[in-house]
Amino acid sequence: MQITGQMLIGQSSVQGHKKAIRALNPATNEYLQPEFLGGDQQHVDQAVALAWQAFDDYRAMGNESRAVFLETIADEILALGDSLVERAMAETGLPQARIEGERGRTMGQLRMFASVVRMGKFLDARIDPALPERAPLPRADLRFQKIPLGPVAVFGASNFPLAFSVAGGDTASALAAGCPVVVKAHSAHPGTSELVGRAIQQAVKKCQMPEGVFSLLFGAGADVGGALVAHPHIKAVGFTGSRSGGVALMNIAANRPEPIPVYAEMSSINPVFIMSNKLAAEAKAVASGFVASLAMGAGQFCTNPGLVVVMDGPDCEAFLQQVAEETQALGTQTMLSPGIYQAYCEGVNSLTEHDGVSLLAQSASSDLPNQCQAHVFVTQAKTFLADKGLEGEVFGSTSLVIKCQSLEEYRQLAEHFEGQLTITIQMNDADSDAVKALLPVFERKAGRLLCNGYPTGVEVCQAMVHGGPFPATSDSRSTSVGSAAIERFLRPVCYQDFPASLLPSSVRDDNPLTIPQLVDSKLKLA
Repeated sequence: MQITGQMLIGQSSVQGHKKAIRALNPATNEYLQPEFLGGDQQHVDQAVALAWQAFDDYRAMGNESRAVFLETIADEILALGDSLVERAMAETGLPQARIEGERGRTMGQLRMFASVVRMGKFLDARIDPALPERAPLPRADLRFQKIPLGPVAVFGASNFPLAFSVAGGDTASALAAGCPVVVKAHSAHPGTSELVGRAIQQAVKKCQMPEGVFSLLFGAGADVGGALVAHPHIKAVGFTGSRSGGVALMNIAANRPEPIPVYAEMSSINPVFIMSNKLAAEAKAVASGFVASLAMGAGQFCTNPGLVVVMDGPDCEAFLQQVAEETQALGTQTMLSPGIYQAYCEGVNSLTEHDGVSLLAQSASSDLPNQCQAHVFVTQAKTFLADKGLEGEVFGSTSLVIKCQSLEEYRQLAEHFEGQLTITIQMNDADSDAVKALLPVFERKAGRLLCNGYPTGVEVCQAMVHGGPFPATSDSRSTSVGSAAIERFLRPVCYQDFPASLLPSSVRDDNPLTIPQLVDSKLKLA
């Protein structure tokens, strides 16, 4: 499929006329063709108007139609073949295996949401039949279901050109909920975005969906994104990116005449707490696992282990020695863009220049462009607790090891940390009492708690939570990965004393959708 540099508004290909976006291969610093001219307010208005026109028809379509649509998107993405993989590699510097794996994940989550839609549990159907004879007051007939919010604005992420981008989790869950989607493509991988956008556009046509169910816009700077969030017909936002970007969108959404929810996944440093008995028994193994997690994908994951908390002493020194040896043996990796590389270097320099922080080890260097050189630094708990600046995220393969003198300092650190996507606990049975005392704090601070693993790698499944208290996300009640992500784009509606002929299918007595229903406080399975 040819890349044209055009935006996709419904079934139309539209040429922008604002500042050009040019993709760059970060491995070579060479620009890629074609250029993508950005959109403006008129393009935003066209895309959102189509989405609004499509909304009622799309949400009224049966669950099976929406499920088939999601599966067709997955099929069309696969049909792009090598052209998608090659373009994504060129725009990101990521290796072929990573892109192919991410393509599989993207298709997998589309198909997972197809199964969620077919199951129908997401509608949360509840029926409380009328009790006209109840004393002292009768009860009306009350029926409850969840309906989609309306058109959703989705922002593509820089670090996942497929799985968190045009057809990523936000788009898949919004479409599954019954919401049309307008995507603002990330400027670092516009060609990849257009290819995937055209796959969705083709699926819309094949499945005879309303034209405005999907549109794709480009724009340099914040104008298009800001206009999209401010548009009165946009009813929710999905975003993965920086804290500054997420907060800016939150402010726009909060200051609208009708405020709307922004589901932003932003900043996390994912502390790893290594407990004393585990450290004494397996210092080298824990060190090896940590370095492998740190180095994965040049550390360009929102779940990269940016902090390690460890008890000072001989076992700590054995751990640090192994970390140093394995870090020094690492090569460099291409980062996603010159901007990300520059921000990484600034973060590393800030730690290097800090009086209370020492460099433990760094990997080999390279003369190639935009190369991530892994770094591990060490500090004391008292130093960290006294300087809020040390808690800033360094997006890349850099981590700060914090030495503690007591379990009380473990607790102080846990309380001190901002909200996180993950907290990892390395422990064995002898550490259970100590972990039990810390667990309530960990639960308050993170969306996913791991035992004896490492935070990199987010499984797409029913039970996954990829969220957490601010600034990990803008809303700790939600997740952007896993089947529960659909709940972000739904709201409850109650129908009181409605005639049977007007009731939604999900809450009819004969249950034509054959979905789970809660009837008079008893669960009825189809």
